[in-house]
Amino acid sequence: MSTNMSFLNIAQSRYTTKKYDSSKKIDSNTIEQLKEIIRLSPSSINSQPWKFTFVENENIKNELSTFSHYNSNKVKDASHIVVFSVIKDAETFEKTRLTKLPEGVSAYYNHALKPKGDDQIQNWLSSQVYLSLGFFLSAAASLGIDSTPMEGIEQAGYDSVLQDDGYKTLFAVAIGYRHDEDANQPTSTPKFRLEPDLVIRSI
Repeated sequence: MSTNMSFLNIAQSRYTTKKYDSSKKIDSNTIEQLKEIIRLSPSSINSQPWKFTFVENENIKNELSTFSHYNSNKVKDASHIVVFSVIKDAETFEKTRLTKLPEGVSAYYNHALKPKGDDQIQNWLSSQVYLSLGFFLSAAASLGIDSTPMEGIEQAGYDSVLQDDGYKTLFAVAIGYRHDEDANQPTSTPKFRLEPDLVIRSI
Protein backbone atom coordinates (compact mmCIF):
# COMPACT_ATOMS: atom_id res chain seq x y z
CA MET A 1 0.00 0.00 0.00
CA SER A 2 1.38 3.39 -1.01
CA THR A 3 1.91 5.88 1.79
CA ASN A 4 0.75 8.57 -0.67
CA MET A 5 -2.80 7.27 -0.80
CA SER A 6 -5.60 9.68 0.03
CA PHE A 7 -7.50 9.14 3.26
CA LEU A 8 -10.54 8.03 1.25
CA ASN A 9 -8.42 5.38 -0.48
CA ILE A 10 -7.20 4.19 2.91
CA ALA A 11 -10.75 3.99 4.27
CA GLN A 12 -11.84 2.01 1.23
CA SER A 13 -8.98 -0.48 1.40
CA ARG A 14 -8.25 -1.09 5.11
CA TYR A 15 -9.95 -4.01 6.78
CA THR A 16 -9.78 -6.16 9.90
CA THR A 17 -7.06 -8.70 9.23
CA LYS A 18 -7.92 -12.26 10.24
CA LYS A 19 -4.69 -14.05 9.33
CA TYR A 20 -1.13 -12.71 9.58
CA ASP A 21 2.08 -13.77 7.90
CA SER A 22 4.26 -14.56 10.93
CA SER A 23 7.45 -14.36 8.82
CA LYS A 24 6.95 -10.64 8.12
CA LYS A 25 7.91 -8.14 10.81
CA ILE A 26 7.39 -4.39 10.97
CA ASP A 27 10.70 -2.55 10.87
CA SER A 28 11.79 -0.55 13.90
CA ASN A 29 11.55 2.84 12.15
CA THR A 30 7.90 2.25 11.31
CA ILE A 31 7.19 1.13 14.88
CA GLU A 32 8.77 4.34 16.18
CA GLN A 33 6.53 6.35 13.86
CA LEU A 34 3.47 4.52 15.17
CA LYS A 35 4.54 5.17 18.76
CA GLU A 36 4.85 8.90 18.10
CA ILE A 37 1.55 9.02 16.22
CA ILE A 38 -0.36 7.26 19.00
CA ARG A 39 1.25 9.56 21.56
CA LEU A 40 -0.29 12.48 19.68
CA SER A 41 -3.83 11.06 19.79
CA PRO A 42 -6.62 13.53 20.62
CA SER A 43 -8.58 13.32 23.88
CA SER A 44 -11.20 15.41 25.66
CA ILE A 45 -9.58 18.29 27.62
CA ASN A 46 -6.24 16.76 26.54
CA SER A 47 -6.72 14.26 29.39
CA GLN A 48 -4.51 11.50 27.88
CA PRO A 49 -5.55 8.84 30.46
CA TRP A 50 -3.82 6.03 28.59
CA LYS A 51 -0.83 3.74 28.25
CA PHE A 52 0.07 2.01 24.97
CA THR A 53 2.22 -1.11 25.34
CA PHE A 54 3.95 -2.36 22.18
CA VAL A 55 4.67 -6.09 22.53
CA GLU A 56 7.18 -7.68 20.16
CA ASN A 57 8.66 -10.30 22.50
CA GLU A 58 7.47 -13.72 21.31
CA ASN A 59 7.28 -15.20 24.80
CA ILE A 60 5.04 -12.40 26.04
CA LYS A 61 2.90 -12.62 22.91
CA ASN A 62 2.44 -16.33 23.55
CA GLU A 63 1.41 -15.59 27.13
CA LEU A 64 -1.09 -13.00 25.95
CA SER A 65 -2.45 -15.42 23.35
CA THR A 66 -3.72 -17.69 26.12
CA PHE A 67 -6.01 -14.84 27.22
CA SER A 68 -7.15 -13.94 23.70
CA HIS A 69 -9.86 -16.52 22.90
CA TYR A 70 -10.60 -16.52 19.13
CA ASN A 71 -7.84 -13.97 18.61
CA SER A 72 -5.14 -16.31 19.88
CA ASN A 73 -3.54 -17.03 16.50
CA LYS A 74 -3.57 -13.37 15.53
CA VAL A 75 -1.69 -12.51 18.73
CA LYS A 76 0.91 -15.19 18.01
CA ASP A 77 1.37 -14.47 14.30
CA ALA A 78 1.17 -10.67 14.14
CA SER A 79 4.39 -8.70 14.18
CA HIS A 80 3.38 -6.72 17.29
CA ILE A 81 0.52 -6.45 19.73
CA VAL A 82 -0.39 -3.01 21.00
CA VAL A 83 -2.27 -3.08 24.30
CA PHE A 84 -4.45 -0.05 25.07
CA SER A 85 -4.81 0.55 28.81
CA VAL A 86 -6.59 3.18 30.88
CA ILE A 87 -5.64 4.74 34.19
CA LYS A 88 -7.28 2.51 36.78
CA ASP A 89 -9.23 5.08 38.80
CA ALA A 90 -10.22 8.73 39.11
CA GLU A 91 -7.86 9.38 42.01
CA THR A 92 -4.85 8.22 40.00
CA PHE A 93 -5.95 10.32 37.03
CA GLU A 94 -6.25 13.41 39.19
CA LYS A 95 -2.78 12.92 40.67
CA THR A 96 -0.89 11.97 37.51
CA ARG A 97 -2.69 13.77 34.67
CA LEU A 98 -4.99 16.51 35.90
CA THR A 99 -2.18 18.28 37.72
CA LYS A 100 -0.37 18.72 34.38
CA LEU A 101 -3.30 20.46 32.70
CA PRO A 102 -4.16 24.19 32.68
CA GLU A 103 -6.20 25.57 35.56
CA GLY A 104 -9.25 26.18 33.38
CA VAL A 105 -9.28 22.56 32.28
CA SER A 106 -8.97 21.37 35.86
CA ALA A 107 -11.90 23.58 36.81
CA TYR A 108 -14.03 22.01 34.09
CA TYR A 109 -13.17 18.52 35.32
CA ASN A 110 -13.87 19.38 38.94
CA HIS A 111 -17.19 21.09 38.25
CA ALA A 112 -18.60 19.14 35.28
CA LEU A 113 -17.17 15.62 35.62
CA LYS A 114 -16.14 14.91 39.19
CA PRO A 115 -19.63 15.38 40.67
CA LYS A 116 -20.86 12.50 38.48
CA GLY A 117 -18.96 9.98 40.59
CA ASP A 118 -16.15 7.50 40.05
CA ASP A 119 -18.04 5.12 37.74
CA GLN A 120 -18.98 7.89 35.32
CA ILE A 121 -15.46 9.30 35.42
CA GLN A 122 -14.01 5.87 34.64
CA ASN A 123 -16.37 5.52 31.68
CA TRP A 124 -15.27 8.93 30.46
CA LEU A 125 -11.59 8.01 30.83
CA SER A 126 -12.12 4.77 28.90
CA SER A 127 -13.91 6.66 26.12
CA GLN A 128 -10.76 8.74 25.59
CA VAL A 129 -8.74 5.58 24.99
CA TYR A 130 -11.29 4.46 22.40
CA LEU A 131 -10.82 7.77 20.61
CA SER A 132 -7.17 6.86 20.13
CA LEU A 133 -8.11 3.51 18.55
CA GLY A 134 -9.56 5.00 15.37
CA PHE A 135 -6.60 7.36 15.14
CA PHE A 136 -4.19 4.43 15.44
CA LEU A 137 -5.95 2.14 12.94
CA SER A 138 -5.95 4.89 10.33
CA ALA A 139 -2.31 5.71 10.98
CA ALA A 140 -1.30 2.06 10.62
CA ALA A 141 -3.14 1.79 7.32
CA SER A 142 -1.46 4.96 6.03
CA LEU A 143 1.89 3.26 6.65
CA GLY A 144 0.88 0.06 4.87
CA ILE A 145 0.38 -1.87 8.11
CA ASP A 146 -2.51 -4.30 8.57
CA SER A 147 -4.36 -4.35 11.88
CA THR A 148 -6.97 -6.12 13.99
CA PRO A 149 -8.71 -4.37 16.90
CA MET A 150 -9.46 -6.97 19.58
CA GLU A 151 -11.97 -6.59 22.39
CA GLY A 152 -12.31 -10.37 22.63
CA ILE A 153 -9.59 -10.76 25.25
CA GLU A 154 -9.45 -11.41 28.99
CA GLN A 155 -8.48 -8.02 30.33
CA ALA A 156 -7.48 -9.31 33.77
CA GLY A 157 -5.29 -11.95 32.12
CA TYR A 158 -3.52 -9.32 30.06
CA ASP A 159 -2.98 -7.28 33.21
CA SER A 160 -1.44 -10.30 34.94
CA VAL A 161 1.07 -10.64 32.10
CA LEU A 162 1.88 -6.94 31.63
CA GLN A 163 2.13 -6.05 35.33
CA ASP A 164 1.68 -2.32 34.75
CA ASP A 165 0.58 -0.85 38.06
CA GLY A 166 -1.89 1.98 37.85
CA TYR A 167 -3.39 0.89 34.52
CA LYS A 168 -5.87 -1.70 33.35
CA THR A 169 -6.27 -3.22 29.90
CA LEU A 170 -9.22 -2.21 27.75
CA PHE A 171 -8.43 -3.83 24.39
CA ALA A 172 -5.54 -4.68 22.08
CA VAL A 173 -4.61 -4.28 18.42
CA ALA A 174 -2.63 -6.80 16.40
CA ILE A 175 -0.44 -5.20 13.72
CA GLY A 176 1.64 -6.73 10.97
CA TYR A 177 1.20 -7.96 7.41
CA ARG A 178 -1.67 -10.02 6.08
CA HIS A 179 -1.19 -13.62 5.01
CA ASP A 180 -1.81 -14.22 1.30
CA GLU A 181 -4.54 -16.66 2.32
CA ASP A 182 -6.42 -14.23 4.56
CA ALA A 183 -9.99 -14.66 3.34
CA ASN A 184 -11.14 -11.38 4.89
CA GLN A 185 -9.08 -9.10 2.66
CA PRO A 186 -11.22 -6.98 0.30
CA THR A 187 -10.06 -8.84 -2.81
CA SER A 188 -11.67 -11.97 -1.36
CA THR A 189 -14.46 -10.51 0.79
CA PRO A 190 -15.67 -7.12 -0.46
CA LYS A 191 -16.06 -4.46 2.22
CA PHE A 192 -19.64 -4.12 3.46
CA ARG A 193 -21.02 -0.87 4.82
CA LEU A 194 -24.59 0.41 5.13
CA GLU A 195 -25.92 2.67 2.39
CA PRO A 196 -25.24 6.41 2.90
CA ASP A 197 -28.91 7.32 3.35
CA LEU A 198 -29.11 5.00 6.36
CA VAL A 199 -26.18 6.53 8.25
CA ILE A 200 -25.62 10.03 6.84
CA ARG A 201 -28.04 12.90 7.45
CA SER A 202 -27.73 16.37 5.96
CA ILE A 203 -29.98 19.15 7.25
